[in-house]
Amino acid sequence: MPAEYWWIWMIFAGLLIVGEIFTFGFFLLPFGIGAIVTGLVALAGFGEIAQWVAFIVVSTVLFAVSRLFADRFSKEQPPGIGADRFTGQRCIVLEEINNAQGTGRIRLGQEEWRADSASGDIIPPGTTVLVTGVNGTHLLVNRVEEGE
Repeated sequence: MPAEYWWIWMIFAGLLIVGEIFTFGFFLLPFGIGAIVTGLVALAGFGEIAQWVAFIVVSTVLFAVSRLFADRFSKEQPPGIGADRFTGQRCIVLEEINNAQGTGRIRLGQEEWRADSASGDIIPPGTTVLVTGVNGTHLLVNRVEEGE
């Protein structure tokens, strides 16, 4: 792309940055910033190869830095935060839990939750179960045996 087409890089940058607004995870932002820098390189009169090198280098470096930053702040939740706080609690089955039919509802404290059987067993209403994990918006449960 000749140097006089710097405005194409700026339009590309604008599209990427606007696209970033509608995506999750700062994926397009490094490329948008890379396109801005490349537009400035083109405006300064550098040729096509220099423009592509600038775009690739700046975008790659910013993408790598953003991933390192994101990994530092988005590690797996420690136990006891969010829905994971329910793990290990007992609750009562309100609606038969049948994974094959997609049914199952439990009462945990004052709340009702969709539930799936962690073992795949059908669990009838009124049974006491233990929450063993979370899968999306469903709690995974296992039947509590007598004496547990």
